[in-house]
Amino acid sequence: MVLTPSTMIPLGSAAPDFTLPDAVSGRTLSLNELRSETATVIMFICNHCPYVKHIQDGLVELANDYLQKGVGFIAINSNDAINYPEDSFDKMKEVAKRFGYPFPYLFDESQEIAKTYEAACTPDFFIYDKNLNLAYRGQMDDSRPGNGQPVTGRDIRNALDELIKGNDLSSNQVPSIGCNIKWRTTAQG
Repeated sequence: MVLTPSTMIPLGSAAPDFTLPDAVSGRTLSLNELRSETATVIMFICNHCPYVKHIQDGLVELANDYLQKGVGFIAINSNDAINYPEDSFDKMKEVAKRFGYPFPYLFDESQEIAKTYEAACTPDFFIYDKNLNLAYRGQMDDSRPGNGQPVTGRDIRNALDELIKGNDLSSNQVPSIGCNIKWRTTAQG
């Protein structure tokens, strides 16, 4: 496990479009189908990362709280499922069902979407405003495995509350940190 922070791409960047298979519904879904007119949270997660496992219950609670406020949530797994079979599409279905994911859990098998978003770690969070311009990128909260801090979703909740009110967000944002995305080696294609 290599601890990796978010890339922290420039605020205001436009959300790149995508169309990916969803482990929850079994359908292929696009950003335009899933986006919200309030705010859209795009999160790069996976099944096996201890940093993702640490926040899973809090992530589901966060999504359930804000879906009813008109915020969209999209999870994407871009890990190499060949070398990390726990992150396979079938295992994604199992994890989504076990935790009751109220959001799509998309599989970026080619890893092109993670590269386009410059996602670096799991979990990696990007919040886009109603125009799909980046308003927040960073951590969910200060909680990490073993640090004793409760999982509250504070940073994302604060960002979403401000966006819902129509306010601009501070550019002072703390990077997320977690396991690096498990990139395929070029020998695998």
